[in-house]
Amino acid sequence: MLMIFLSLIRALIGPSAPDRVAAINIIGTKTLIIITLIARIYGQVYFLDIAMIYALMSFITTIGVAKYLEKGALD
Repeated sequence: MLMIFLSLIRALIGPSAPDRVAAINIIGTKTLIIITLIARIYGQVYFLDIAMIYALMSFITTIGVAKYLEKGALD
């Protein structure tokens, strides 16, 4: 949770857009880990399905933002 909070601060005051994208990616990864731990603690497999969907959405978003930053537009 501390790492998520520190990454949120980095995302808010990051000096450049790639720094902010990296911070948001870290937040997504840590959230994924928390969801996976909740699945393990409660023994509920469907949380893993939610974690997989969340990971896919986070990855696609990161790729989209990186492409936008590189080219300046989404073609």
